[in-house]
Amino acid sequence: MALASAALAGCRSPAGTGGSQSSLDPLVAELRADPECDLRGLVVVVDGNVVREEYFNGSSAEELHDIRSAGKSITSLLVGLAIERGRIPGVDARLPALLGAAAEPHARLSLADVLTMRSGLAADDTDAASPGNEDRLDASDDWLAFALAVPARTAPGQTYVYNSLTAFLAGAVVERAIGEPLADFAARELFAPLGIRAHRWRRGPRGEGAGQGNLSLRLRDLAAIGEMVRGGGVYHGRRVISEAWIAASLAPQVAIGDVDRYADHYGYMWYRKTYFMDGEDVLVHFASGNGGNKIYVVPSRRMVVAITSAAYGRPHGQRRSERILLSVLGALRQAPAVRWFGSRAGSGYLAQPDGAVPTPAIREQPGPGGLDRQRLVTRRARERCRLAVPAVEGDAARVRIDLGAALRSTGEILAVAAPVVQHVGEAMARLTRGADDLGVVAGEEDLAAARDR
Repeated sequence: MALASAALAGCRSPAGTGGSQSSLDPLVAELRADPECDLRGLVVVVDGNVVREEYFNGSSAEELHDIRSAGKSITSLLVGLAIERGRIPGVDARLPALLGAAAEPHARLSLADVLTMRSGLAADDTDAASPGNEDRLDASDDWLAFALAVPARTAPGQTYVYNSLTAFLAGAVVERAIGEPLADFAARELFAPLGIRAHRWRRGPRGEGAGQGNLSLRLRDLAAIGEMVRGGGVYHGRRVISEAWIAASLAPQVAIGDVDRYADHYGYMWYRKTYFMDGEDVLVHFASGNGGNKIYVVPSRRMVVAITSAAYGRPHGQRRSERILLSVLGALRQAPAVRWFGSRAGSGYLAQPDGAVPTPAIREQPGPGGLDRQRLVTRRARERCRLAVPAVEGDAARVRIDLGAALRSTGEILAVAAPVVQHVGEAMARLTRGADDLGVVAGEEDLAAARDR
């Protein structure tokens, strides 16, 4: 990352408030020398622990910062919660039924089309002349009536076109389904379980919820949301949202790499991109807002990186945030020691065909007989193919070993053989002692010494 060597007069950067990862010192020094003076905060969380927290240019830990369109990803979580509560039938439900609106031009438009930005409506935030452009929505005196009047441009479900209008419609669906303001539902069902107490969420001219964004949160609260997503919907041992919804939201629903240099795919209002670093793929899921506001979730590193930035409408904000992410990944490239996670119901890993699964960071209490119930979570093995050992019947624990098909050569197999044997041996020893709920999943990325975790 290359930033200016000296800060402009007037840029104020208070000292960091948490963490002591000295490997990040060079990055922080460069960020403090950034002449733009619009970076607000950076927090890096690994295995649920804050390893670095820094504030810049007069910001503080208590600042409520407008994360702009990163709020769309929060709206997606609220849609999932409303579905789980039985208030919305599912993502295949049609918008006219969900909003009690006239069928045209939304007759065939599903909630899934809205969540993946494939509505087919004439709404394009990159085109000032687009009938459903964000600026036109903001200028209207009735957001819902405006959105429902936007004509169709193409058939729904076909083409990704980024816009705020459809994110607003997703929020409107939630509000109508639950019968209360979006912000109130979020405060009770999402924010409270995450310990988030302070927030602001913009409303429209008629009190409409801004599902399209303009949510203000503290930096650490962004990290808490990221940790919950990384945990497959679990936060501090508590199930907040279903594994299934997190999996669907992070899945590569539509390829967007041709139109967005910062992402490869879009899910349910969550982005994903795979970076190739030190010979390995590093998958990153993220929420993104104007100016470089980000919640980055990096499953293979058991990491969350949250960034707040006030570079609204200025392209350097997005570039800088990506460079910060890559710098953090580079600085913390050393794989941590293998960790074991509890297997209590609801805290295990989340299976997903494409392997885009956040690794839970739940630390369990010892199980029956004082045994630590453990699970080693992997990603690459799930991305490719599996070799499963059948479950042991009776009261003995279940052991399953996933070996990544990515081990392409004998040399690679030998490189990981010793750790595999060690962990399998430990697991089998526990079996003989009658552990009742042990799951072991071993894979390439956890066992290879060169893995970027």
